[in-house]
Amino acid sequence: MEPMAKNKNCNPCEEFKTMIGGQALIEGIMMRGPEKDAIVCRTREGLNVEVTERKLPKEGSFLKWPLIRGVVNFFDSQVTGVRAILKSADLSPDEEWSEEPSKLDLWLEKKLGSEKFQQFLIYSAAILGLLLSIGLFFLLPMIIGGFFDGVVRSMVGINLIEGVVRMAIFMAYMVLISRMSEMKRLFAYHGAEHKTIRCYERKLPLTVENVREQTRMHPRCGTSFLLVVMILSILVFSVASSALLSLVPSLAAIRGSFGYRLAMIAFKLLLLPLVVSIAYEINRWVGKHDNAFTRILTAPGLWMQNFTTNEPDDSMIEVAITAVKAVLPEQEGADEW
Repeated sequence: MEPMAKNKNCNPCEEFKTMIGGQALIEGIMMRGPEKDAIVCRTREGLNVEVTERKLPKEGSFLKWPLIRGVVNFFDSQVTGVRAILKSADLSPDEEWSEEPSKLDLWLEKKLGSEKFQQFLIYSAAILGLLLSIGLFFLLPMIIGGFFDGVVRSMVGINLIEGVVRMAIFMAYMVLISRMSEMKRLFAYHGAEHKTIRCYERKLPLTVENVREQTRMHPRCGTSFLLVVMILSILVFSVASSALLSLVPSLAAIRGSFGYRLAMIAFKLLLLPLVVSIAYEINRWVGKHDNAFTRILTAPGLWMQNFTTNEPDDSMIEVAITAVKAVLPEQEGADEW
């Protein structure tokens, strides 16, 4: 019998919410369960399945405290995602993704050793990707917003301008990459991931036919999380910036100067971990509830997924089904959100 969620004798229309989630890869999908991670890629020889046990913080660890676990989980997801992408690139049958190592790569591998070199590469790529995202979606809007500081005196107004610029850049970025031919198959695998999780949450047998009928939109997608971060940053930056100017009158006295702009940019960048943590807690809460209010909150993220997901073919759905099955917990219901 095909696996279904929680209780195999339950009503197939009765839904539950799983913590299982994933990421589209190059000709594959990475899926994360409560106990295991799985990387499933389609190669010339067939499906390549790699399952690893997750290293989770111990019960009671401060890493699981609210407002700390958000940042920890976010960075862990970045590192795991980069590792999976690199693995899928190695397995890809498309020679475009397989490049000969450069002299620098060979030198670093020789000095660090193969395993340490891989770790260096993974963490470097994760940090670089994070810095580029911060630069494009936060630093650039802050610089643009700074030019309005002499005209708009309200901190809410300034941060609202930054927020509008941030959202415009984010949407333009999403639309642009969605039109790239190289990304269309990746986004189709993204759609396969969502459809399979939807099917699993509806407690239907995980078959190609059942998965194909599901929507490719999912409220707990990473795209939705990023959107929450960007919207929430407007509120957090506005409140915190106003409080800072009240507490530090000398900073308010030099408002409009280069030093003031630099100080405000640095202050807001330092607030980003807090924004990510609050967004994570909101995402957890929304994930546990389904009502009119939560549906309004998730609506913008679902709409954005029109750009980040495509309809998958049956071979992609097979990959997603294999990935979900590989991370199902041994204890029934252990993956419930």
